Amino acid sequence: MSLSTRLATPADHAALELLVIDSFEPITWQKKLDARIGPLNSCDWRARWQARLQRIFATQIVLVSESGGQLAAMASGTIDRAAALGFIDVLCVSRAFQGLGLGREMLRAMLDHLRDAGCQYVNLDCLTDNDAANALYASEGFEEVARHIRWFRKI
Repeated sequence: MSLSTRLATPADHAALELLVIDSFEPITWQKKLDARIGPLNSCDWRARWQARLQRIFATQIVLVSESGGQLAAMASGTIDRAAALGFIDVLCVSRAFQGLGLGREMLRAMLDHLRDAGCQYVNLDCLTDNDAANALYASEGFEEVARHIRWFRKI
């Protein structure tokens, strides 16, 4: 399956918000946190993701891919021009399109975009238990350079 990839427009934002939240629902650490502690200050994981996405739409490069006129995947990122380093923040595929290789295509589209913008390096983070994504990144030549633990407590 081939995608048509382009920069997102403000008209895409509402649909992208739904796509991202739906695709991250099974894997986000924020949902795991809510399961243990409950919503933070009455703000559940979905609301926190919505706020994060509004910041992403306002400040990051956002690419979307379509298949048959339907939004299928999304990637966002930023660039540190001094280091020629791109950061991929969010990479997701609509649940309706998962398992078809579109994550790989979206990743490659973002890599091409970052390379065209002058980046020589790229960084991304992934949860250790996201086996499918970690296998994708390893197969695309990414190297694990560090791990971190997300600690949390109420104060």
